[in-house]
Amino acid sequence: MNDLRMNSGDTDRTIWAVVPAAGVGKRMQSAITKQYLPLNGRPVLEHTVNQLLANQSIDGLVIALQQDDGYWEDIRIESDKPVIRAPGGKERADSVLSALDTLFQQEGFDENTREEDKLWVMVHDAVRPCIRQEDIDKLATEVGGDANGGLLALPVRDTMKRQKAGTDSFVSETVDRENLWHALTPQYFHAKSLKTALERALEKKLAITDESSAMEFAGFSPRLVSGHEDNIKITRPADLRLASLYLSARDDK
Repeated sequence: MNDLRMNSGDTDRTIWAVVPAAGVGKRMQSAITKQYLPLNGRPVLEHTVNQLLANQSIDGLVIALQQDDGYWEDIRIESDKPVIRAPGGKERADSVLSALDTLFQQEGFDENTREEDKLWVMVHDAVRPCIRQEDIDKLATEVGGDANGGLLALPVRDTMKRQKAGTDSFVSETVDRENLWHALTPQYFHAKSLKTALERALEKKLAITDESSAMEFAGFSPRLVSGHEDNIKITRPADLRLASLYLSARDDK
């Protein structure tokens, strides 16, 4: 059994949201980083943060930002829950680890107590403003206290093609889509286990694309929890327009 595993029978958990928001987002072709682009009259990040804080399961939020971020102070927080700023890192994994380190320091954990075993985190992309409350609830409920953790995801529906290496977009093969899923966020894990997994992965210089991959390298098998297709990640201008439509449709209900 993996040495990072924990006794997860205790349902008395504290859940914090972690938002890595130090990215630049060059594909948006904008002078403003994509998390601060306007979306239905508010910055993208403002939608994201307030959606997370509005969930009854989430007790607080840590956001990892670039040191010279000049936009965060203008974000309107519509919650009395604690919001902590952490220094962002070069890559996503660095930012998430920094946020976890900051959270552990803030909570003042004592190694002689087991309070830290009650701490879980939901790591969510700064540019997924359309996350639904019901999906956050579903993730927390289906994962429960399972030490493997879990993530929102969607089964792959389209035919998948692999590009031939060293060529200009020529097909090498068709990939069997059975059992393939698109990984989304939030991704939900026991905080201490995720922190240790990230530290070990970064030390070994492993390619960490999301929190689940760090946990997988550590020997865990995170649960896939089916989410909604409107939980899109804004990476290109067309995504911003689509997110606007999704949010407007909700406001009209």
